[in-house]
Amino acid sequence: MIRGAAAGALLTIALVAPGPAGAAEPGAAAPVGEWNFRALLDGKPIGQHRFSVSAQGDERQVVSDARFTVTFLGLSVYRYRHQATERWRGECLTALRSTTDDDGKASNVRAEQDGGALRIDAPTDAAQSVPGCVMSFAYWNPLIRTQTRLLNAQTGKLETVQVQRIGSGSIEVRAKPVAATEFRITGPAQPIELWYSAQGEWIGLDSIVSGGRRLSYRLE
Repeated sequence: MIRGAAAGALLTIALVAPGPAGAAEPGAAAPVGEWNFRALLDGKPIGQHRFSVSAQGDERQVVSDARFTVTFLGLSVYRYRHQATERWRGECLTALRSTTDDDGKASNVRAEQDGGALRIDAPTDAAQSVPGCVMSFAYWNPLIRTQTRLLNAQTGKLETVQVQRIGSGSIEVRAKPVAATEFRITGPAQPIELWYSAQGEWIGLDSIVSGGRRLSYRLE
């Protein structure tokens, strides 16, 4: 069964797709366009997670929508819905609105820029103001690889992270093997593995969730 804390770290995506052009190296301009990912649990399809990034000048809007349903013997045993809208100025998050239904447990997160800080209202913690530039788990943005803290859009928690390159390999995208570079984010409850194509496109994600099961995203 997928737990919200484990699944939530995968979102926002902000977090909440390749197809749009984008550079792979930190410091390059973040891409715009749409990412449509198939979500799999232990290799079996359970739904989709879609992201849309639009820009006007140095302002960006990011919309993500995740819908998962896990079945057993033809019956639904788990449902997960997550929607988030983020606003960015440059590489800094200026506003966030997210709603989550984690198998019947609802939660909301709100964040808004207030002076030189981001004010965050989360479901389980008192409101906090975080100074400086804050990024979410924005896998589509190459600069995520340089961050030491990331905002979880489901929980509203600012998580300390480390991001490192692991190596090279290949993953299946649209039924074809694609050469990719693997990065790993550690710090959340479970490490998150990200895959980028040679052109710098985000094409996949893997993480172990509750019960030792593997949640994967593969670009459609």
